Amino acid sequence: MARITRSLKDWAAERRAIGLLGQSVGFVPTMGALHAGHLSLLERARRENDCVVLSIFVNPTQFNDPGDLERYPRELEKDVELVGSLADHILVPEPGDMYPDQFRYRVTESVESLTLEGAHRPGHFDGVLTVVLKLLNLVQPHRAYFGEKDRQQLELVQGMVKALHLGAEIVPCPTLRDPDGLALSSRNRRLSPEGRSRATGFPRILRASPDATGAAAALRSEGFQVDYVKDRAGIRLGAVQIEGVRLIDNVAL
Repeated sequence: MARITRSLKDWAAERRAIGLLGQSVGFVPTMGALHAGHLSLLERARRENDCVVLSIFVNPTQFNDPGDLERYPRELEKDVELVGSLADHILVPEPGDMYPDQFRYRVTESVESLTLEGAHRPGHFDGVLTVVLKLLNLVQPHRAYFGEKDRQQLELVQGMVKALHLGAEIVPCPTLRDPDGLALSSRNRRLSPEGRSRATGFPRILRASPDATGAAAALRSEGFQVDYVKDRAGIRLGAVQIEGVRLIDNVAL
């Protein structure tokens, strides 16, 4: 069973002990509400490292909608049971410890973070990049694992690590999907059975449409509220809302 640490002071002692053993460290940062997609990241980290650290932290600074933050599922006991032996340590910090400065100091990327997700969620990536930097500093991993479903986030984290000369290797991991094609997401559980069934049209239309404009039109015709569909570097990225739940995905063209 993984060792749970809440205090950053206690975590610093744990991390020093790991360092004394000379172990390689794999890190999976999450906001909890874990599913098979998260477990696949942990499984890869387990294969490739001596020690695996999971963080569970619902990061308030990346939510531009306070209601979305309030509704985000928090299921620590279930998460710990689900993880089992895939992680050696679970870091569960408190917001006040992560942000003693009240978010006065932050990481801002000035070009790509203003597009796609950033255009629809102002300030979102400032929160993401800042908390990832903090977590990388705390965990000091050799490798950190990120899912490709959040492709824009993945690319921005890779860019930050390179720009700030951080030591961790950022490892992209393929998107896991349910048999009907919908990408696994903690937000899927907020859909009604009817909404969940309709949501399968999202990845299907992204794949089948001849271009981004056609995909957006087809999604609207099936009742999705479309935030964006964009083709970029051989990837089609999209974000939609259904039943008030926001879903993102991307598919190779």
